[in-house]
Amino acid sequence: MLAKVYTCAVVGLEGRIVEVEVDISPGLPTVTVVGLGDKAVQESRERVRAAVRNCGCDFPMRRVTVNLAPADLKKEGPAYDLSIAVGVLLSSGQVSFDPSDTVLLGELALDGSLRHTSGILPMVDLARQEGFRRVVVPDVDAREAALVGGIEVLPAASLADLVAHFRGDAPIAPARVTLTEELLTDQAPFPIDLRDIKGQEHAKFALEVAAAGGHNLLMMGPPGSGKTLLARSLPSILPTATPYEALEVTKIYSVSGLLPSDAPLITQRPFRAPHYTTSHAGLVGGGHWPRPGEVTLAHRGVLFLDELPEFGQSVLEVLRQPIEDKTVTISRAQSRVTFPANFMLIGAMNPCPCGYHGDPFRACTCAHSAVSRYRNRISGPLLDRIDVILPVPRVDYEKLTADSSAEGSAEVRRRVEAARERQRRRFGESAVQCNADMGPSEVWQHCRLDDATQAMAKAAMTSLHLSARSYHRTLKLARTIADLDGAETVGNNHFLQAMNYRQREQE
Repeated sequence: MLAKVYTCAVVGLEGRIVEVEVDISPGLPTVTVVGLGDKAVQESRERVRAAVRNCGCDFPMRRVTVNLAPADLKKEGPAYDLSIAVGVLLSSGQVSFDPSDTVLLGELALDGSLRHTSGILPMVDLARQEGFRRVVVPDVDAREAALVGGIEVLPAASLADLVAHFRGDAPIAPARVTLTEELLTDQAPFPIDLRDIKGQEHAKFALEVAAAGGHNLLMMGPPGSGKTLLARSLPSILPTATPYEALEVTKIYSVSGLLPSDAPLITQRPFRAPHYTTSHAGLVGGGHWPRPGEVTLAHRGVLFLDELPEFGQSVLEVLRQPIEDKTVTISRAQSRVTFPANFMLIGAMNPCPCGYHGDPFRACTCAHSAVSRYRNRISGPLLDRIDVILPVPRVDYEKLTADSSAEGSAEVRRRVEAARERQRRRFGESAVQCNADMGPSEVWQHCRLDDATQAMAKAAMTSLHLSARSYHRTLKLARTIADLDGAETVGNNHFLQAMNYRQREQE
């Protein structure tokens, strides 16, 4: 007897419906799985056999053929276990239900229990889009699956529970989770608050400008001046993620297997800080089965690269395209996957190998050629894509030990969110989310300068030999400073301050 059930595959960050055909015919008791499955899919034969027996059902001692269609789509992972097991039970007549409106997802343990499965959120979302009425998922993934809405989610703890549900002995109650603003605002406290950082007031304001417009930032200063601490405080002043952004990030982490089991929705913007020994694939994604890299895991959040010149120069150069396009495309011989990569790049570096070039209190021991080689590890095209070049000097003892209370992240965050709200109203329903996302047409429309400021901009572009990209990024930065100032137009002071943040690029 032939049975057909449905499950999902994940390609990149998107799902694909897979039809699981199970045929039981006379012959030697063997199980054959076809349909371009990887090793984990082939090993499902033994997991399914043991799970069916241990849930109180009989595994047919005949020839069992399983086909995963479409056959030309690569399948990986253990998420097909449940669908194969239910297909076997349906084909052998041990359960009876209409499988045409149900998607089955989950990995089976040998005792029949269902384990956590990566990629539940995009697969359930696809099932809803394709018109399926219900989806069966492991109970540990039920809250994640129920975030999608518009589809019935049945949380099953084991194959035995699902069999009892199909037989009508113990129906499974659907899981329900409501995606509300209350869920998004229920955030854990941030580990570092701006109030904890003594001094560096100019650096804190630069962080505020970067957060308000989504701009890239590079901090340069001697060891121990607080560059890393400043970078790690940035998430505390970023605006609250919208429901759409939170679902986007949660989908990425679900596919990557990094979604915490106790958190169905990632409510805080991600902060990724890979070590400088990371590879190309680790940074932008890749592998035989393409997986998201750090730039995608930092989507809608922050990618912090500490000790920036220590990263391989070829590794840093692969950042140029994601910074511009906000996506990463990974091509293989038979596939092409695109991942989102809309992140803020925050870099930190010393001014020279010993760290004290230009320090007024400690002499630099590096030769001039060594300083040049060190700084040249950051190429001109990459530096051209960074909006804020920020010097971070050492902190004086008096400021470090002062009892005066600094402004906290909550107050700064309110100003950042007000600036972002101005940007949302300005851009309306377009794809542009913040000033850093503006293209040339938006720059000319929203960053117009008066005659006096235009004359100043012309002189700056001529004397500093700015590229067109640098000029556009300066205008975007000036627009953000004007938004923080509550100004409708970009004024002289806004443009001058933006130029000051980029002037060190020429030193």
